[in-house]
Amino acid sequence: MADNEMVPVTILTGFLGSGKTTLLNRILKEHHGQRIAVIENEFGEAGVDNEILVQNREEQIIEMNNGCICCSVRGDLQRILEELRTKRTDGKLTFDRVIIETTGMADPGPVAQTFFLDEGIGNYYLLDSVITLVDAKHAHKQLDDFKEAQEQVGFADRILMSKTDLVSEEDVTKLKARIVRMNPRAPIKHVHFGETPIKEILDIRGFNLNAILELDPTFLTDAEHEHDEHVSSFVFRSSRPFDGVKLEEFLSSIVQVYGNDLLRYKGVLSLKGNANRVIFQGVHMLMGGDMGKPWGKDEKRESVMVFIGRDLPQDIIIQGLEQCLAKAQ
Repeated sequence: MADNEMVPVTILTGFLGSGKTTLLNRILKEHHGQRIAVIENEFGEAGVDNEILVQNREEQIIEMNNGCICCSVRGDLQRILEELRTKRTDGKLTFDRVIIETTGMADPGPVAQTFFLDEGIGNYYLLDSVITLVDAKHAHKQLDDFKEAQEQVGFADRILMSKTDLVSEEDVTKLKARIVRMNPRAPIKHVHFGETPIKEILDIRGFNLNAILELDPTFLTDAEHEHDEHVSSFVFRSSRPFDGVKLEEFLSSIVQVYGNDLLRYKGVLSLKGNANRVIFQGVHMLMGGDMGKPWGKDEKRESVMVFIGRDLPQDIIIQGLEQCLAKAQ
């Protein structure tokens, strides 16, 4: 199945009360012309509009009158994705894309990993992006008190900030600065009562390596980091090319030791002897790379890598990366 024929999947995450359910209920009821399967990965939580699901608690997959499909998962996400795939292949269900709502207390990492660990699912579904909703009124306390809230911010490809009308502009600015320190690669958008344009959350391709040919340099400012966050980010840059073999060995060892705490890591790499840039990214212990476009004749070759994780040993990782740089001729 080619990239453009795969079924795109969006993971919607965010802490309790951030507005995920409001947004999802709007998607389920609105006539937006998209046929969307919404999977509620709820672990017993009351989530998507109970009136929708209460009609038939035995049936896990319910078709809505606007063409959307609502699924309730209390068990294995892999199983429900396979069931949806089978029904779609057999012509029993029609849908163009999938949105998965994670429980408010969840790290979205294991949900994202489902798309890399199972070959059948990975070949049929295209993981598009992780969207995190952040409640502007309560976010500071949630980020202070719950590592899950920090992980949701660290994992995001895009952040939707809700309830900004309930706090001052100064508070919004401070919260944005805190979020950027934790995750410099996710654009932040404001939302109001779930009134997000559908295009703001779909087809972002945050996980698609071929689409990520550059990291936005404006997000990668080496700002002073506060050290009170468990989840934080740091950037490595070098104009010297990497020794590809050394780099692969080092990254593999780092992933083995710190994989559980590495939420997201990605970069554009200059490798010795390679005329093309190499794009790489990882989620926890899963890492992949793709060939990017060639370096221009007069273009400055530079590797830029961003690491987002929980209590990462920044000094060790940066020293290790420096030792992987190719020796000057």
